Amino acid sequence: MAQQPHATETLTAAIRDFYERYPYPPAVTDLEPYRQYWSAPGRRRADFHLHWPWRAFREDYSILVAGCGTDQAGKHAVRWPAAQVTGIDVSAISIRSTADLKGRYKLDNLTVRQLAVEGAEELNCQFDQIVCTGVLHHLPDPVRGIRALRKVLKPEGVLHLMVYAPYGRAGVYMIQEFCRRTGLAATDQGLRQLALALRALPADHPVARLLHGAPDFASAAGCADALLNPQDRAYSVPELFELLESNGLRFLRWVRQAPYSARCGLLANLPHASHLATLAPREEAAAAELFRGTMVRHSAIVCRDDHPWLSRQIQFAGRESLQVVPLRLPDTVTLRERLPTGTAAALRSRSHAYADTILPLARHELEFVEAIDGTRTVSDLIATESRAAFAIPLLERLWWHDQIVFDASATRPED
Repeated sequence: MAQQPHATETLTAAIRDFYERYPYPPAVTDLEPYRQYWSAPGRRRADFHLHWPWRAFREDYSILVAGCGTDQAGKHAVRWPAAQVTGIDVSAISIRSTADLKGRYKLDNLTVRQLAVEGAEELNCQFDQIVCTGVLHHLPDPVRGIRALRKVLKPEGVLHLMVYAPYGRAGVYMIQEFCRRTGLAATDQGLRQLALALRALPADHPVARLLHGAPDFASAAGCADALLNPQDRAYSVPELFELLESNGLRFLRWVRQAPYSARCGLLANLPHASHLATLAPREEAAAAELFRGTMVRHSAIVCRDDHPWLSRQIQFAGRESLQVVPLRLPDTVTLRERLPTGTAAALRSRSHAYADTILPLARHELEFVEAIDGTRTVSDLIATESRAAFAIPLLERLWWHDQIVFDASATRPED
C-alpha cells in the first residue's frame, strides 16, 4: 500500500536526518586498492558481459548510482574511468564525502548531486546502467522509487538492483522490533545501549550468525543502518518479481545465480532436482530461497519490459552456442587438495556465501577450463572430437556456477 503524501514527506525527512547523523557506509579515503583491483586484465570486460552478453564491449557508457552513499559513485568512477558516472543521494554528508573523493582522485568523469532516488527524472537524461544497491528497501515509497529509475533507464539499459531478503534477516527484524518496544532510538546513547544489549544476547539468537559474520555490524554507522533505520523492508523472491513486473521491469538474471539454481550445490543433490531445474526462474529461485533459509539479500540484473533483447537466452546448443567467447570470472579459487578420487580440482567463487556451490572437475575438464583465455570462441576451444563430447555441457555447468560469462556480441540480434 502506498504511503499517504504527508506520511511520505515525514518519513523522507526522518530518513534524510538519519543518514546525516549516521552516514553509510563509513567514508573511505583510499580508493587505490579498488582501482588496482579493477585494473586487472579482463575484469571489467567480464563484468560488462555479465550485464550485457550481446553487446560489444565498451567502457564509455553512462552510469547512475542511485543512492550512492559516501563512496559508491566514486568507486564506479575509478572502476570505469571512460564512463560518465552520476551519483545521487538524499544525504548532504554523503554527497560531500563523494565530492571529496572526486577532488582527491581527480575524477572528471563523476558528477554528484543531492537528490532523492524518487527525483531521478530531474536529471533530464537516461542511463545505460543504473546501480541501486541497498537503497530501495529504505525508501519511504519503493514503488515510486523504482518507477523513477525505470524512466531514466535507456531501452537497452540494465539496472543492478539489490534489496534485502526476509528469511535470512529474521533475527534483524526481531532486534528492530525489540528496539522499538524498549525505546532504543537512533542516537549515540541508543547505539551504546544497543551494543550492550547485543553483547548480552543468547548465543542461539537468530541474529547471532549475522553479528559475527556481517560487515554491517563492525561499525556504529553499520549497526545503526541495520537495526535502527527508520525504514526497512525486505522482499522475498516472489515479492521482488512482483515489484519488478508491476512497474515495467523484467528480471534478466541473478548477479550470482548458483545459490538460486537446482543445478548447483545441495539443491542439485535433491531427489527432485531435475524437476526443480525445469521451473520458471522465479519459481526455482523461490524454492531455493526457502530451502537455503539464510539469504539476507537479493542482487539481480533487470531491464525495462520493452528491452529489445528481453526474450533472448544464452544458448547451449546449436550454431550460435559455438560463436560465443567464454570469459572466466575473476573471483574463482581453484582447490586442488583433499578432493574426491577422480577429481583434479574444484572451482569455488569467492562471491558465494554458500560453501556447497563448488564445481568439481575431472582432469580433462580442468584442462579445457584453463584453455579459456577470453579470445577464443567455443568453436575454437573445441579443437578435437573428444572435447566436443563434453565441452558444451561443461560450459553450461560453469555458467550456472558463476565461473564464466559470455561475450555473445558476434551473435547480436537485429535491433
